[in-house]
Amino acid sequence: MDWLRRRDPTFTVIRRAARVTLVACLGFYLCEYVFGLPAMAPYALFGAVALGALSTIPGSPRQRAKTLIAVLPVVWLLVTIGTLLSVSNWAAAAGMFVLGFTVSFVGVGGPRLVGLAAGMQLLYILPCFPPYDPGSLGQRLAGVTMAVVLLAVAELVLWPDPTPTPYRERLALAVSRLAACFDALADDWSGQDGRSRLAALLPEVTEAAEALRPSHLPPGLRPASASRRDRALSAAAGTTRLLVGRAADLYFQPDREAVTRPASARLLRAAAGCTDTVAGWLYGTGPLPDTDRLRAALADFRKARTETDPSGLPPERLELGALALSLGEWTKTLVVAIRIAGGERPTSLLEPSAFWYASRSTPYLWWHRLKENLTPRSVAFQGALRLAAALAVARLVAGELDLSHGFWVLLTIMTVLRASAAETRSALKPALIGTIAGSVVAAGLLLLGLDPTVYAVLLPLVMLLGQSAGPLLGLGWSQALFTLVITLVFAQVTPVDWRLAEVRVLDVVIGAIVGVLIGLFAWPRGGAGELRRAAANFMAASAGVVRETVAVMARGSHQGSALPEARGASLLAEASFALYQSERHPDSPVDWQATLLAGHHAVRGAEALVRSCPAGGLLPCDAQLTAAAEDVATCFTRAASSLQRGEALPEVPPPVPVPWPNDLGQDLYVIADLRVWLTGLRDDLAGRPEPSDTLRARTTRVADGAA
Repeated sequence: MDWLRRRDPTFTVIRRAARVTLVACLGFYLCEYVFGLPAMAPYALFGAVALGALSTIPGSPRQRAKTLIAVLPVVWLLVTIGTLLSVSNWAAAAGMFVLGFTVSFVGVGGPRLVGLAAGMQLLYILPCFPPYDPGSLGQRLAGVTMAVVLLAVAELVLWPDPTPTPYRERLALAVSRLAACFDALADDWSGQDGRSRLAALLPEVTEAAEALRPSHLPPGLRPASASRRDRALSAAAGTTRLLVGRAADLYFQPDREAVTRPASARLLRAAAGCTDTVAGWLYGTGPLPDTDRLRAALADFRKARTETDPSGLPPERLELGALALSLGEWTKTLVVAIRIAGGERPTSLLEPSAFWYASRSTPYLWWHRLKENLTPRSVAFQGALRLAAALAVARLVAGELDLSHGFWVLLTIMTVLRASAAETRSALKPALIGTIAGSVVAAGLLLLGLDPTVYAVLLPLVMLLGQSAGPLLGLGWSQALFTLVITLVFAQVTPVDWRLAEVRVLDVVIGAIVGVLIGLFAWPRGGAGELRRAAANFMAASAGVVRETVAVMARGSHQGSALPEARGASLLAEASFALYQSERHPDSPVDWQATLLAGHHAVRGAEALVRSCPAGGLLPCDAQLTAAAEDVATCFTRAASSLQRGEALPEVPPPVPVPWPNDLGQDLYVIADLRVWLTGLRDDLAGRPEPSDTLRARTTRVADGAA
């Protein structure tokens, strides 16, 4: 038990294995021994295996049960198409390619669809093999329906899994701690005792913000669907992490006597109130937040800046105000994102390009998600095409060789085919060893000539062990025990002998060969190769954002397509990074998370600047701003070139000296806003520590000083 608790603390694997085993065996025994319907029995069993063992449905037990019932029409469709296309080998293979690609590719719509993909594949694979028997379609549909309904009931009443902490609550925790940080920071700037309180809060808000990273969340909890709600929650989480870094920059701002310090304190107080309201709504204890108070505070801040002439002051003296202004603008972005997540479409509050999805219909958003990934550069497209090709070739080979249990070939491909050729090879050895070991044991059982009742008694025990073995012991054990399971099943359905085990080994070897060959020829580098290309494109697009933003603000140039292109590049880069994280790689010379964060900072900062600062008002400073922007844009371009060549990011050279004027009056504030943004981007590319690392290091120093 101690060993089991270390590997499965909440017994989630055991609970799930027990539910699937009970449902599969109950359906199989009812159909085979009570109803006397042998065509219905395998579908009752494998329907439970497909949607209970091969599928990973996120959410609470009630949500999983609803999902199972909701996909019943799709289940019926797949079984029907598979039954009808089994009329010929080529028709079945063509159907396997089309449906294999479709079922995998629609996973770009969110984690719920991704989790169902493998199970849905099996529901077509099983009926697409001979015999061609449309007359048994009714029994097949009845069998899978029984399996799905029993699984849905089992999710609710049989050892239900503990409900994971919802993403909304995780975001609420981070936002509530961020509000406390803003309040403590405002106290510090107002002459009250807020510094020691903030020193204690910084590690907590950092931990909560880091927990929102997609890489730190189970796939099922990520807000990754195409819906407005998930898009808005994802935007809110990204903004929260940026605000945590900005809070650290403000707290450790060396200019303690900045001219806008009192107004900055008032702005922070308003931001604290807004974020606290956001947290209350996320927790379900408060109303949907609005930006009225924050808008008033931003207007008051800008008015305070207009009442103070910065002429004669160096730009460094104005940085604190610029940091505070960006914090206020990002807080407004956070509130708007939450309002969209709450179901509203506050178009009057939006920066249209940043929240373009707020006014779009749900079907359009799903179509847009599919369309933006329908490119050879998308890892979702690559993965779906690779799997579809492998399954179609395997179906064709199994049919041409007239394998008696050809669907085992396709099941092997689903087991061993990974995102990269290296991952596929690593899965191949345990799969083959496990299959051979299981086949030897299965052949021994069949040689004994036992009564079928013995097989019926052994089936639940072996299935329970097999369902648990994969997550707890590894692929080899699961393959060995699954081989025993299917032997025990077919020994009860049809007369078999020890050669069934021989057929199982042959089918697995053929499936492994097909999987390895497809893995070698179709995007063999997996996420690693595509990540370099996608990150390079994102860096190049970020360079365009820097140039265009400064051109708009300095010369009043027309805002072009740089921001939308950068957002599209960021989506592909993030998808590639998510796949990369699911694979095993040697240590990379590139800090991918920091690299992508630099691009996100460029996009988010540009959005805030274009929204809050006047366009074309800095013409007297055009040369200096253009030179500074070109300096930073060149750093992004050099980073993109290095990534394309497969090299580490180059060192960032010292900034080009720019003689900044100090006699432009109010325009000096806008120049300070731009300088803060550009300096931050240089720091990001130079390898400045993540906000979390900065906070930990600085907080340690603050705590040591307080002690």
